[in-house]
Amino acid sequence: MKNCNFAVSKKEKEYVPDIIQLLPDHIANQIAAGEVIQRPASAVKELLENAVDAGATEIQLIINDAGKQLVQVIDNGIGMSETDARMAFERHATSKIRQIEDLFHIKTMGFRGEALASIAAVAQVEIKTKRAEDAAGTFIEIENSVVTKQEPVATVNGTSIAMKNLFFNVPARRNFLKSNAAEMRHIVDEFIRVSMAYPDIFFSLTANGQQMFHLERGTLKQRIVQLLGSQYNSKLVSAEEQTDYMNIYGFIGKPETAKKTRGDQYFFVNKRFIKSAYLNHAVASAFQEMIPADSFPAYVLFIDLDPAQVDINVHPTKQEIKFEDEKIVYAFVQSAIKHALAQFSITPTLDFDLDPNIQRLDAVSKPFTEEQKSMASASSLYQTFTQKHAAHKIDPTNKSELKHWREFYETDQKPVVDDRLALTGQQSIDSQQSAINDQRSTISESDFTQLHNTYILASTNKGMMIIHQQNAHERVLYERYVAAVEGKAVATQRSLFPSSLQLSPQDTVLLNDLLPELHQLGYHIEPFGKDTFVIQGTPADVEQGNESMAIELLLEQFKHYTSDLKFSKREKLVRSLAKQHCIKAGRSLTQKEMKQLVEDLFNCSQPNATSNGFPVYMEIKKDELEKMFGR
Repeated sequence: MKNCNFAVSKKEKEYVPDIIQLLPDHIANQIAAGEVIQRPASAVKELLENAVDAGATEIQLIINDAGKQLVQVIDNGIGMSETDARMAFERHATSKIRQIEDLFHIKTMGFRGEALASIAAVAQVEIKTKRAEDAAGTFIEIENSVVTKQEPVATVNGTSIAMKNLFFNVPARRNFLKSNAAEMRHIVDEFIRVSMAYPDIFFSLTANGQQMFHLERGTLKQRIVQLLGSQYNSKLVSAEEQTDYMNIYGFIGKPETAKKTRGDQYFFVNKRFIKSAYLNHAVASAFQEMIPADSFPAYVLFIDLDPAQVDINVHPTKQEIKFEDEKIVYAFVQSAIKHALAQFSITPTLDFDLDPNIQRLDAVSKPFTEEQKSMASASSLYQTFTQKHAAHKIDPTNKSELKHWREFYETDQKPVVDDRLALTGQQSIDSQQSAINDQRSTISESDFTQLHNTYILASTNKGMMIIHQQNAHERVLYERYVAAVEGKAVATQRSLFPSSLQLSPQDTVLLNDLLPELHQLGYHIEPFGKDTFVIQGTPADVEQGNESMAIELLLEQFKHYTSDLKFSKREKLVRSLAKQHCIKAGRSLTQKEMKQLVEDLFNCSQPNATSNGFPVYMEIKKDELEKMFGR
C-alpha cells in the first residue's frame, strides 16, 4: 500500500497556493444583504422597525418608483450621536445586545445589527440624525459600504434615512425585481404590519408624491379600520384573555366577514408580526361550523408572553418563530376566540349602543333559573373561562386537531391542466381534435334536460352525456379570455350610469396593476382620486348590475392565485375572470341557453376539463346503461 502513495517533492509544495481567504468587507456585506434585503419592502420593514425602536411618535415613509429609486423613513425619535451614526452601518453593530443572555430577553424589533450594513452594501444611503441635547446633527453619505461624506448638519431632532437606487451595484439582483405595482404591494404589506402593531404612533406613507396612508394616533380598533377598510367598523368583535403564562388581545371579524382567500389575518407576538400556520389553524378551528370550510376569518391578534418562551432568531426576516410550548399557545388562542365568539352570539351589538328591543327578549327579561344555571356551569366552555390562569384547564377534547393541524393548510393535490403546453407531435393533435369532433357529432339535436339546476343531460348516439354547467361555462370563458389577452380584445358595453368603486389601499395598488389587462378583457375602469375608481364599461357578454361587487370579488379571486408562482399575472387574471363570470351551479337555464353552452363548449380546443383540471362532462355508454338494468 505504501507504494500507492503519491509523493510530492519539496519543490512542488512550494508552488501550491493557499486557497481559503477572508472575503473583503464589501462582498461579505453584499452576501449578508441577500438574506436581509431581498426587495425594497425588506428595507422598508427594517427602517420602520428602527424608527419604532428609536421611540418615535411620528414616522413618515416616502417611496419613489416602488422603492427602486428611493425609500426614505423620517422619524422624531431619540436620534444618534456622530459616533453612533457611523457605527450603525458596521456589520453586527447593535445597541440591543451586550451579553449572550440579552438574546433571550429581546423586546425590541431589531437586534442583530445587520439591516443598515446590508442596505449600505446594495444602495446609496444618506442619513441625517440629531439628538435633542446636541447643537448640530450629523450627515453621512455611504455608497457600496464606503463612507463618502460625513459632516455636521442643521436638522431637526430624530433621524431621516434615505436609501437610493437599490441594487445599483448588483444589476443582476435588480433585474429580479417585479413590476412597480407588485413591489408596491409588498411595501404596503410591510407598512401595514408595522403600523398595525403601534396604533399609538402616527404613520404616513407617500408614494411618488401622493399620500396613500395618513394614520393618526388612536385605538387599535381605529387603526384596524384605517388600514383594512371601513367595512370592518361594525363587524369587529373584541377578543381578550389574560393568564399567568400569556396575554391575548385584539379583534376578530364576525363570521360574515370571512373571505375565500387569506388576507386580513394578522398575528403579532410581543408586537412583532409573525407567520404561523399552526396558530392560524387554532383560529380557524374555533370558527368551525360558523363559516364555510373553504373560507378564512379575519383577525388581528396580539400575543404577549415572556421573551424567554419564544425564539425569534430562526429566520432573517424574524417572521418565523418558535414557541417553547406551542401546544399551550395553540390552546389559549383557540379558547380566546371561542370566548369572543360566545360573547358575539349572545350580544351581536357588542361594542356598540345596545338596541332597546334586545331588552325585551326572553333571554334578557326572564329570570335565569337554577336548573339553567346548573347546566351552564357544568359545560366545558364555562369551565374553560372561569378557571383562568391554569393552562391545564383548557378542554383537551380536541387534541386530534393539534395532531392534524397541518392537513388544514395542505391544498388538495388535484391535477392541473396546463392549457398552453403544446401536444407532442401532429399525430397527438389530430387524435385529440378527432375525439372532440366525435363527441360533438354524437350529441343529438333533441332537447336537453337540466338536472338540479346544475347538470345538463344530453342524449348521444352512443348513450348519454352529463355536463356540469358551471365547469363548462368556465372552460368556454377561459379560452375566450386567453384569446383576448393574446390580441383579440373583448367588446366593451358602456354603462349608462357609471358606478364608483372605493377600495382599500392595498387593493388600489393591485387594481392599478391590472388595469391594462382588464381593458383588453372588456373592462373600462378609470382611477378617480386616491382610492376610488369609476367603472365606465364591462365586457359585453357579462350581465349588467352590481359591477362594483363583481370587481371586488374578482380581486379576491385573483389574490387566491397569488401564492401559486407557476402562473403569470395574465394567467391568474384570466382564471379569476373565468371563475367569476361563469354560470354558477343552481341557476336555471332555458333550452336556448343550454344549447348555446354545449355548442360553445365543443368549439373549445380542450372541452373536457376546466383550467384547474376539474372534469366538465362524463359519458355513459349505452351498453353500460343496459348492464345497470340487467340487459
